[in-house]
Amino acid sequence: MLPQPLALKSFLGSAGRSPGRLRCLLTALLLCGFAQAAVAGDAELSQEDRIAELERKLEILSDELEKTRVESALPELMLEGKNGFGPAASKVYDIGRGISIGGYAEGRYVGHVTDQDTTTNRSDAYRGVLYVGYKYNDWIVFNSETEVEHGSTSKSGSVSLEFAAIDFLFDDALNARIGLLLSPMGFINEVHEPPFYYGNFRPEAERRIIPTTWRENGFGIFGSFLDDTLSYRMYALNGFNAEGFTDAGLRGGRQKGSKALAEDFAFVGRVDWTPIPALDLGASVYVGDSGQDQTNVKKDEAGDIIFERAIPNAQTTIWEVHAQYRSRGLFLRGLFTQAHVADSGQLNFALDKAADDAIASRMYGGYVEAAYNVMPLIAPDSQMSLEPFYRYEFIDTQASVSSGPAGGPVGGYTKNKTQDNRLHVLGVNFKPIPQVVLKLDYRNREAKEGSLSNEISVGAGLVF
Repeated sequence: MLPQPLALKSFLGSAGRSPGRLRCLLTALLLCGFAQAAVAGDAELSQEDRIAELERKLEILSDELEKTRVESALPELMLEGKNGFGPAASKVYDIGRGISIGGYAEGRYVGHVTDQDTTTNRSDAYRGVLYVGYKYNDWIVFNSETEVEHGSTSKSGSVSLEFAAIDFLFDDALNARIGLLLSPMGFINEVHEPPFYYGNFRPEAERRIIPTTWRENGFGIFGSFLDDTLSYRMYALNGFNAEGFTDAGLRGGRQKGSKALAEDFAFVGRVDWTPIPALDLGASVYVGDSGQDQTNVKKDEAGDIIFERAIPNAQTTIWEVHAQYRSRGLFLRGLFTQAHVADSGQLNFALDKAADDAIASRMYGGYVEAAYNVMPLIAPDSQMSLEPFYRYEFIDTQASVSSGPAGGPVGGYTKNKTQDNRLHVLGVNFKPIPQVVLKLDYRNREAKEGSLSNEISVGAGLVF
C-alpha cells in the first residue's frame, strides 16, 4: 500500500556511506516530521483522508530523495553551463569551496569517400582536456582548461592552455573576469565539449571566421538580468596578429595568449535573450586592429634586405547572430557570421601575398541545423538518446577581395574561389548516458572551383 517508506528505508541503509546523503537524510526526516505533524494537527480530516494525505506527502518526499540520489551518483546529469562555460567547465561554480576537476575527450576516424591526391584516411586521438578550478570563497573563483591535441607533441600534436581566468562574482548583474579568456562569439567557442554539438567536425563558419577555439589575454565583465533571461559578456582582449590571416580565413591570426603582441587591443561583446526556456536568441561583435605595429622584412639568401613594408592597422570586425530552440526532443540551431578586414589590399602587399592567395576584405558563413531525439519513441523510460541530424553549411572566405595598391601583382589580387564552399552534413549522435556520445556522420563538400573529398566519420566523446 505504501512503497515509499521502503524506498526511504533503503536510502537509510546507505546514507552513512556519504556525507551528502546524510545531509539529505536529515532534511528528509525533518520533512517527514513536518508532514506528519501537519496531518495529525488537522482534526477535521477523517482517518482515510489523513492516510491519503500522508501517502501523497511521502510520494513527494520519495521523488525528492530519488532525485538527490541521482544527483549524488551522476552530478553532471543535473549540471548546466554557467557564466559562458559548458557544463563540465562549470562544475567549479557548484561546489562550496576547494578544488574541482572535470574534462572531456574525443577521437575520430575519417574516411574519404571520394579521394583526392592529397587525402588520406586517418584515425586521431583528437583531444584530451582537463578542467581544473578552485573556489576560494563565494566570490573568487579560478577556472582553467588544459588540452592535449592529436595524442602526442612528437607528431604535430600540442599541449595548450585553452583558458585560465579568475572570476570575481559580485552580483548576478555584474561580475568581473581576467586572464586568458574565450572570446564569447557563436555557439561552439565557449561550449565546445563533444556531447553538446552534432557531428565529428565543428561547423566551418565557427572554425575559419569565428576561429574556434579562440582565446586571448584580457579582462571584462559579465552578468545576467531579468531572472537570467538576459545575459551579457564584454571583454577587452589583445588583438589578432594579421600576419597569420590567409585566404582560408582568420584562424591563423589567433595569438592564444602565448607571448601575444599587444600593440593593438580589441573589444568583444555578446548578448543572449531567452524569452522562453526553450528558445535562445543572441548576437555578438568583435572590433580591433590587427597590424600590431609590425614591419615585414624580406631578405635574400645573402641576408640583404629586399624590402621593408609596414603592416597596416588592418582593423578586423566580426559579427554574428544566432538562434537555438530545444523542446520535446526537437533541436534547431542557426548562425550567420561576417568578417571585415580593413586595409586588406595594403595588408596583402605588405605580406607579399600572391595574386590568388589574398586575404579578403569581407568573409561570411553560417549554418542551419536540425535534430530530433527518437529514443523516446523506441524506449520511453530510457535515459539514452538517439538523435539523427542534418546541417547545411555555407562559407566564403573570399567574398570580397581588394585589388591592392600599385606595386602589387599584375592585375591586382583576385578571389580564390576554392574557398567558396557548401556542405551537407548528415549523421546521428547516440548517447548511452548524457555524458558519453558516439557519432557517425557523412559530409558532402562542394567548392565553387576545384573539388573537395566527401567524408564519412566515426567518433566518440565524453565529459566528466
